[in-house]
Order: sequence, then structure tokens, then C-alpha cells
Amino acid sequence: MPEATTDTHTPLMRQYLAAKRQHPDALLFFRLGDFYELFFDDAKTASRELQITLTARDKERSVPMCGVPYHAAENYIARLLRQGYRVAICDQMEDPKLTKKIVRREVTRVLSPGTALDPSLAADQNNYLAAVHLTDSATGLAFLDLSTGDFRAAEFSGPGATAQCLEELLRLAPSELIFPSTRGPFGPKTDAATLDPLLAQIKTRTPVDDWAFSPDFAVPLLERQLGSRSLEGFGLAGHPAAAIAAGAIVHYVRTTQQNEISHVDSLRFYARAECLHLDQVTARNLELVEPLFSESGPDVTLFRTMDTCCTPMGKRMLRASLLRPMIDPAAIESRYAAVDAARADLIRREELRRSLSGILDLDRLLARISLDSAGPRDVLALAASLKHLPEVRKSAAQLASSHSGCHPKERSDEGPRVSSAPQTTTPSVTIEPKAASSEFLWTRSSTTLDPLEDLCAAIFSTLVPEPPLTLAEGGVIAAGIDAELDDLRSIGSSGRASIAAIEDRERRRTGIGSLKVRFNSVFGYYIEITKSNLASVPADYERKQTLVNAERFTTPELKDYETKVLTAQERSVEIEKRIFADLRRRLVDNASRIRRTSATIAEIDLVANFAHLAALRGYTRPRIDPAPFLEIVAGRHPVIERLMDNAGETRFVPNDLYLDASDNTSAPNLLLITGPNMGGKSTYLRQAAHLVILAQTGSFVPADRMTYGIVDRVYTRIGASDNLARGRSTFMVEMTETATILNTATAQSLILLDEMGRGTSTFDGLALAWATLEYLQRHIGARALFATHYHELTMLADEFPRLKNLHVAIQESPHGIVFLHRIEQGPADRSYGIDVARLAGLPPAVILRARQVLRLHERSEQHNVAVETEPSLQLTMFTPLSQRILDRLAETDIDTLTPLQALNLLEELKAEIGDRKVSTS
Repeated sequence: MPEATTDTHTPLMRQYLAAKRQHPDALLFFRLGDFYELFFDDAKTASRELQITLTARDKERSVPMCGVPYHAAENYIARLLRQGYRVAICDQMEDPKLTKKIVRREVTRVLSPGTALDPSLAADQNNYLAAVHLTDSATGLAFLDLSTGDFRAAEFSGPGATAQCLEELLRLAPSELIFPSTRGPFGPKTDAATLDPLLAQIKTRTPVDDWAFSPDFAVPLLERQLGSRSLEGFGLAGHPAAAIAAGAIVHYVRTTQQNEISHVDSLRFYARAECLHLDQVTARNLELVEPLFSESGPDVTLFRTMDTCCTPMGKRMLRASLLRPMIDPAAIESRYAAVDAARADLIRREELRRSLSGILDLDRLLARISLDSAGPRDVLALAASLKHLPEVRKSAAQLASSHSGCHPKERSDEGPRVSSAPQTTTPSVTIEPKAASSEFLWTRSSTTLDPLEDLCAAIFSTLVPEPPLTLAEGGVIAAGIDAELDDLRSIGSSGRASIAAIEDRERRRTGIGSLKVRFNSVFGYYIEITKSNLASVPADYERKQTLVNAERFTTPELKDYETKVLTAQERSVEIEKRIFADLRRRLVDNASRIRRTSATIAEIDLVANFAHLAALRGYTRPRIDPAPFLEIVAGRHPVIERLMDNAGETRFVPNDLYLDASDNTSAPNLLLITGPNMGGKSTYLRQAAHLVILAQTGSFVPADRMTYGIVDRVYTRIGASDNLARGRSTFMVEMTETATILNTATAQSLILLDEMGRGTSTFDGLALAWATLEYLQRHIGARALFATHYHELTMLADEFPRLKNLHVAIQESPHGIVFLHRIEQGPADRSYGIDVARLAGLPPAVILRARQVLRLHERSEQHNVAVETEPSLQLTMFTPLSQRILDRLAETDIDTLTPLQALNLLEELKAEIGDRKVSTS
């Protein structure tokens, strides 16, 4: 971009270039009248991304430009933000009518993906701005959703702190990351080759001056923002890295928005151990909130399956709950009790959900109001939402009164926990849920939910029922709020009548019947009198113009009226802006009340959603066990079952699952599942994880019965895809994910491994899968499911009694195989790979040849390579025997052999094997 010089640029362009130099990394929207214009490279970028016409400011076309109408700029800016650009808004700071010089312009806001507030933001997910800060002993992470005020921080220390912080950062998937400009997100000593490809998942990464991350600046700034003299009450005592990261976010947002962020009035510090931990890999593999493949569509995710929430706040809480399920049994039981109460009361539950459906996004409306980017319709939308709060509170009170107890009654038909299938275990008795430590949701909501009736009434009484889009249009404030405003409006609305009254009064006073009061744009209002009546003109008339047949006059009264009329609209808008600002200030002063109410509504909506689904789909209440136990009777995959129902397909085939990782039992803690592809192995694994995650969010689950011990972390190794952009192959991704599991899993974890070892040779893959299973059994002892095509692994059940073989059931027929989708006891007898290929549509000639090759391979190869696992167990696999030996054995008729001939043949074969060993060595 050319530098601003007096010789080559006009004053306007010098003004533009000066603003651009202040924000070189942003697209500058420069206000010119009714348009925002972009110039030079910014114009080329905006033209390409927004598909708008690129023109030029000068005849030589040396200054490319494009523009968008100012009233439609928000939509264009939102599109640029979604594509990762930063946008600086340069507004006119003076009224062009009131200045004879060039209008003064200043950058009033800098918008970025992490600070977006536009209504096009997805209602069901947060838009996070994140910051990372390193100290000598810890790594701090903070993240803020400016559009909702959700502000949190975490800190990681010890070995692997950087990896843990990065894992949490990627799980949050922020729209923008800020970090010290000279050190990078994780300091200069980190492995850029490893980190950079991962950080590339965050589209916008913004360096910020290092001093913004200094403790002397960031911590006091954060304290002022939170209105506190200490951060101890926010859980940040002893966590300086997290506090500094949070303070840097406050600085960045205040600087870019050039406004107070009054709605950001609280911060929550959390530790990863507070919830069931799900890393980015697990969330992706399980398709919790995003599909693995974009072409699959959002309906394949657990979030979409479980989302019938009525409010945006409830949807965001559901999404967050699926990514961070609870681990506190008391909190989980409390939510179960609330779900149970609402599930059992159809009428009150539907009344509640009907009230909730009228509530819009309180958090984002408040954010727009706080940052002064809300129009009259936004404020009225807030009031329209608030008016439903008393109904919600009433419904909550009715649910509380109708629910006599928070916990399930003792049922005589429920005995000790036992597996539905034969097991070699000593069962222990399932405990009944203990009393929840927190107050029952419906009772708490009915007493503490703030209906905000004062704010609702203030908005409805101040604004007209159908206000215009902007304040500049006028007509926003209701009548009776301001006497001067009412007078000014009466001037505008009764202008014709007022002029007629003046005209009639002056005719009577002067006796001139032809006197007329008129108006034109040059002279304004005037009294016109014909020349024949000039003798009757009063002395207080002031001549303005002489015509051929008449003269025009004005009077002090007419001058005053003219001033009022000409300034009435402008003055009305000024008054309306003042009144609207007062209303906005009142709402901002009560931001904490609105945010608390919004949080309560989110939880109510989430629980009502769970209750609705439980009643609609036949979900049952899980039971918590103190041991690392997992029993599912007739469990169903929530996503696939829903997709099948929507498609009108046959009923989903339920399956049981039984795992017990307790030390004092011989029950299985690892299930090894074999069988062909398409049989349902992966579905069975994902189903187990989905049910555990749903249970620990406080939801009922699709099963006849489920009993489980709290899970601290779910690990998955399900599928893999090449990632050449990161320089990692399928096998490398697989091994990295497996290493994470083996290095960090505990006895309280749930581990899912699917088809491990496919990314390398058969021998290597089998060896690694074998060793992994041994390590899981000997060193971790967690609840685990392992699906494989390596049938040799089933022999491990002889060494490890707590490893149990299962297989997916197949029915063979003359026409091929039928998948029964049932999980049954024991290993699979074969893989049915060629049968699956036939179902996939391979040509018959290929299938026929494959069967021939398979038979030849089975005759010529015996999979017997020695793999020593324990002194008491020695297995052989993959050592090929001589084809000549096999042929001689096949050709020998053992029924006609004499004992002497048999011994001679054995000696000959033994000698040949010895010769072969010698030649091989």
C-alpha cells in the first residue's frame, strides 16, 4: 500500500492511510456517506471474498476500491469474520452538515473472529477468544465468549503441561487465539514442527504486545473488570499464569471494542479433574458435536440426537455438557432426580417447555446491549423474552410441589447387580442413590429464579410496540415518557393544523381575508399579502420578499414555529437517543441479574430436554455404583436408533455389556470383539461410550437398565485418516493416539480400541495389538473394549481370565451372509471378508478368484510363529512350512501305512525340516 504523501494523495486518502497504518492487519471499512469503502489490497480481498464489484477511485485505476451500504455492513462483516479476517471500522465522528472541512474519522471498533457479536453466530455453540500464557512453572489458558459473557480459565503444570494445555485448547476450538508477540503461544523453546500443524486448526492467531501479558498490568486489569480487590474468590489464588492470560483477554477486548464490557462480570477457574475428560480425538471419533465427515451432515452427532432444547442457552449448555460430563455422583443424582420429576409429569413439563420456547438468547442480547451495538428491536426482544420468566418460575414450582421425593423408590424386583449373560464373577449389591448434596433443581428454580419483572416493565413502557430498526429513524420511544419529546412530535403530526390556526388568527387580527401562510425551501414559512392589502399590515410584520402582486412577511411567532418544525425531528432523535441510553444503562447495571437468570434458564431447559427425550424415546434412569463397574442391559446406540426411526427402518437391535474392573472380582474388565466389518463392532464400542457420557451429563439412557461406576476419562482409538499436511500417516496417528491411552489411562477410565494395527504390516500390527492388550491387563486394568480382525488375539483369553471373547453374530445362507447385529459369547470362527466384499458389489469374477486364492493360502500356510508371552504359555503364528512337506502329507493315505512306513515317513519329513532350517540360517 502506498504511503501517504501530500503530493500524491488527497486529504481524504491521507486520512484513510493514516487509519490504515494504525491497523495494518485488518480490513479497514472507511465510512463515506452512506457507504463503507475499502481501498487498495483491502478492496481486492473484500471483492473476492464477498463477491462484490471491484472499481477504482481514479481514472488511472491505481486506487482499487469497493464498498457496501452502511446499513447492510453487519452482514458483510460477519462473512469476513467467519473466514478468519479482522475488520477495523472507521466511522465519521462529525455531522457533514455542520462542518466545512473534511469530516473527522476515527477507528471506533476492531472486530475479529473471537470478538464477533453478529446475530449470525451459531446459537448452539460458543464463540471463544482464547489466550495462552507461560510462566516458569505453569501454562495458563483463558477463554471468553464475548457474545455471551462466558469467561473461564485453567492452568497446567508439571511434565506435559504444554501438551495438556494444547489438548484443552483444541477441544475448545476457539475462533481466535492471542499470545505474546515475541514468544509465540507456547514459548520459543517448543517444538514448532509438532505444534504449528496443530495450532493451524485455529484459523486466526493474533500476536499481542508482550506488556499486555505482564503480571503488573494484566492482574490489576482483571481485578478491575471483575470488580474485586482479589482474585481469590474466583479460584485464581495461586494460579498466576491463568490470571495473566485472562487479564490479557480483557485488555484485547477492551482495546478492540473501545468500550466497557460490563456484561463480563465473573470468571470461573476450573481443573480438568472436575469433569469426565474427553480430548479432541475422542470427541471427534465419537462424533459428539461434529461429524467425522462433512458429507454425513450434523444429524449423525450425539449433540443433534439429544437436542430438543427450546432456548439457545440450553443448546449451548447441552453441547458443553456432552464435552465436559460431570464426575460428582451427588450432582449427577440431583440432575437425575430433576429429570425424573419432569418426565413423570407430562402436562407441567409441556407447559414449561412452551414457556421456554418464547425465550430468545438472553446472553447475546445482553452482550449487544452492553457493548452498545444493540438496536431498539434487540432491547424489545429482551423484554419479550423476560415476560415468559414468571411462567417458567410457576411451572418449576408446580414440578417441585408434585414431586414428593428426589430419589427412586426401592423396587423389590431389583436385586444385586448381575450380568444378563453367564459370568464368572461375585456380584456386589448396587447401592441406592444417596441424597443429592445440592438443592433439588425445581425447588431451587421456583424460589431463586429472578423473573426480572422490573426490567421487563421498564422496556415495555419505554419503547413503542413496533420500533424501527435504528434510533436514527425516530419513533422509538413511547408517548408519555418525555414531555418535550411529546411536544416535538405534536409539532410534526399537527403541522397542518398549526399553520391553519396561525393563518386564521392573523386574518382575524389584520382583517385581511386573503392572507395566506405558506412555505418553501428557500424562505421557510412566510405570510403572503396582496399589494391591495398592504395598508393593513401590522407593524410587527417583517418584510422578507417583494413580488409583482404581493409581498411576503414573517412574524416572531412564525419564526419560532419554523425553528421548532425544522429542528423537531433532529431534536426528537436526540431526546430518544438519550432516553434509550438511560434504558440501556439500567439494563447494563443489572447485567449480573440477567446473566444469573439466563444460567438458570439454561439448566432448566437442559433438564426439561432430557425429561422430554426420556419420555418420548423410552430412556431409563442409570444407577451409579461405587466400583469401576459397567453393566448395560439391552443398550441401544442413541444416534443410530434415532436415524433408523427417522428413516422408518426396522428396530435397532439392542445388546448387553458387562465389565467390572474391581480388584476383588474375576469378572471381565476387557472385552475382545471379533467378527466381520459391517457386523456392528464399532457401533457396539461407540454405544458404550455414548451411554456413559449421557449418564454422566445427567441424562437418562437408551437401555433397559444401566449401572456404572464413575468414569474419569473416555479414550478412543477408532479409525484413522492420513494427515499428510501434518506429516503424519495413518499408522503414526494410530500409534500416537494409542500412546496417549497407555500413558495416561487409569483404572477408572473407559478405553475403546477399534481395529488397532491396520496401518502397518500384518505381522507388526498383530504384534503391537498383542502387546497393547497385555499392557492393558497387566498395568492399567481399566474397563476396555477391543475390536479386532486378528483372530489370533482371542488366544489371550487363556492367559488372562478377565479378558473375555465376544463376536458379532452372522447367519450364513446359500445367498450369502446376513448381519444379525447381535453380540454373542466366544470368538468369531472366521472373518467373512470375502462375503462382505460380495455385499459391497465387487464383480463375481473377483469374488471367485479371491476364494480360490484363499483356499490355496490356507493349504500352503500355517500361521505358527512363536510368540512367547509367559513361560507357561507359548503360541506360534506365521512360520510357513515347506510346500513339499505339505504336499507329501496331503498325498499320503494314512489308512494304508504300516507302522514302519509311518516312522520312515516321519524321519524323512524331519530330515527335510532340518535341511530347511540349515539352508535358511
